[in-house]
Amino acid sequence: MFDMMKMMGKVKEVQDKMKAAQENLARIEVEGESGAGMVKAVVNGKKKLVSLDIDPSLLNDKDKEMLQDLVIAAVNMATEKADEKAKEEIKKSTEGVLPNIPGFDFGSMV
Repeated sequence: MFDMMKMMGKVKEVQDKMKAAQENLARIEVEGESGAGMVKAVVNGKKKLVSLDIDPSLLNDKDKEMLQDLVIAAVNMATEKADEKAKEEIKKSTEGVLPNIPGFDFGSMV
């Protein structure tokens, strides 16, 4: 027999764990780099750029376009890594709370 109260308790538990996981995402930081490390970008688990480091040798007018490309590449790499980490965090936080529902991925809720 289906126990509605038990199910509601599980839903509340999932909500609490999801909230905690979302709060943890701000503390996750990942780095992406391009140009053999000449440009480094750090993004948090909420996909916000938190720091950018550019090698001083790149700071001249003639290399402006190359620098822009390197920054974009580094930020995109860091954002992809942050997305992976965020999905791992959500999966870890909700693991074992609800039964495995085929086709339903809590990690995609990030």
